[in-house]
Amino acid sequence: MLSVCARINWEYALGLELTDPGFRFSVLTEFRARLVAGQAERLSLNTMLERFKARGLIKARGKQCTDSTHVLGAVHDLHLLELVAETLRATLDDLAAVVPDWARVIAQPAWFKCYAHRIEDYHLPKSREKREALSLEIGADGLVLLDALDDASAPAAARSVLMVQTLHDVWRVHYARDHERPR
Repeated sequence: MLSVCARINWEYALGLELTDPGFRFSVLTEFRARLVAGQAERLSLNTMLERFKARGLIKARGKQCTDSTHVLGAVHDLHLLELVAETLRATLDDLAAVVPDWARVIAQPAWFKCYAHRIEDYHLPKSREKREALSLEIGADGLVLLDALDDASAPAAARSVLMVQTLHDVWRVHYARDHERPR
């Protein structure tokens, strides 16, 4: 509300007086007190829970983890998975635009299905083991592509694609080779 009071155009749009003092912080405390006095706190909680259930975010009689470190860890894992998958997909897209014939030759048949769409359009695995397996699969695909790019037969135009350098950087940070397999 402070940004509303500081900007005359917002005050005008909301029909407020120029001298309007803005939001009083005691309003939130009063609202909370009325909610508790009317025993309506459960109503808002139940409404939220029903919406979460409808979206499949929680299950009835299921164990719900509310530990913030667990949630942050899961978000971090998903972020890294999306980062490597989207980096590989974007690199393949750029290579297909610059050197389509070479990209078609080095691309494995499964890549056309796996990397045809952005990673957020897929349902990522829920279990940690399956997410790790997917991450290793993406890492292996990226190593195959990087090896093909490092080969002397790769066109110079392929090596000059900007996303190729990004792919190198992301794989250097997130993957290590262990007997030609990603770790």
